[in-house]
Amino acid sequence: MKVTLLQTDISWAHPDHNISRAERMLSGVSDSDLYILPEMWSTGFATEPQGIAAPEESNAALQWMQQTARDRHCAVCGSLAVQCADGTFRNRFYFADGVSGSLTWYDKHHLFTHGHEDRFYTPGQQQVVVSYGGFRMLLLTCYDLRFPVWSRYAEGHEYDAIVVVANWPDTRQAAWQVLTRARAVENQCYLVGCNRVGDDQYSHYRGCSCVIDCYGKCLGQCHADCEQTLTASLDLQELQRRRGKFRVLNDRDDFGLIL
Repeated sequence: MKVTLLQTDISWAHPDHNISRAERMLSGVSDSDLYILPEMWSTGFATEPQGIAAPEESNAALQWMQQTARDRHCAVCGSLAVQCADGTFRNRFYFADGVSGSLTWYDKHHLFTHGHEDRFYTPGQQQVVVSYGGFRMLLLTCYDLRFPVWSRYAEGHEYDAIVVVANWPDTRQAAWQVLTRARAVENQCYLVGCNRVGDDQYSHYRGCSCVIDCYGKCLGQCHADCEQTLTASLDLQELQRRRGKFRVLNDRDDFGLIL
């Protein structure tokens, strides 16, 4: 599977600008099976969503993701700040499959309490694995990356790749480097991490989006502090061969998750 990460800058609370930016970046890359955008890519990390998060049913960025996936016969994913029909705000990671026409989403479970994301957003309570192109992909959003139990490969929760979208700041860039590799190694899977660049009123973001294999080897990483696309190939047969040869997952501990 060919995946392309779009390491974008984000104009604060200007979805039209950010959609145009994503379109320009897409126009400069060859066809991929999956395009990945950062966390809250259309608005920036809006911890106070009133007046910024658009209603889900009329969200222009979501509509653009779905239309782009259909037009390119691919999948497009990334998270958006949305207001749902029940009035709740969600940091919702959408996976728009333009091949099947399906739309899957994951609501961020670990809200960033340090930045007060929990004051206005409702956390998700369900892990989500989406099947696409023969791969099973676990969806994670930013802060989720710090919690290995939530992402642990387990019976009934099997997957081949982790896709994590983020607004991960420069001050914690060393943690990004360690945790992306740790989640790939401990779960013997690929990890694809798409982070933003640029600045908002809270932080500076360096990017360093990356693709990691099951041995922790970096298959590609974006440069720091610049908008950039990164394309890499994920080989399912090679992953299965490695899992079969070095059976780490067979020796994992069994546990239950209490929500």
